[in-house]
This record gives sequence, structure tokens and C-alpha cells, in this order.
Amino acid sequence: MTTDLGSDHRGTVERILRHPASGNIEWRNVLSLLEAVADTTEEHNGKLKVKLGSETEVFRTPHGKDIDPQMIVDLRRMLAGAGYAPS
Repeated sequence: MTTDLGSDHRGTVERILRHPASGNIEWRNVLSLLEAVADTTEEHNGKLKVKLGSETEVFRTPHGKDIDPQMIVDLRRMLAGAGYAPS
């Protein structure tokens, strides 16, 4: 399903799914990817509610520019469940 994505979004998916995880996956790239593939809603408290496939997750905007390891784990699960992981 990643073939439906542009090259920037495919690169972001690959960095999220790569083992071991990259330590520098930028939030702005993740946000752009999520807005392209999921239903996203910014909540009044600044958190981002994401519905992708059958899963819904609420993400806190990172303090720095990169996402943390737990967010990588959560995104991997959501992307794999929605068919974005390689088979």
C-alpha cells in the first residue's frame, strides 16, 4: 500500500518501520504522513487524535523535533494494522 504514497511519505513509513528504529524521525514528517493516510483531529489540549484503520490513538506533540521511541512503537502497530507494512 505504500506505493500509493509520495516519496516523502514512503520514506517516513520506512524510517518508522526500520529495525532498529532511527533516532531522528521528525514530528513534522510524521504529522504530514498521518494527515495523508489517517483521519486526524487536533484536540483542544494540543494533542492529535489519529484514526487509522480500526485503531485510534492520541499523540502528544513532542517537545523537540523528533518523535520518541514509544510513538514509533505505536505508529508501527497502526501502520502495520492498516496494511502499510511490507508483507
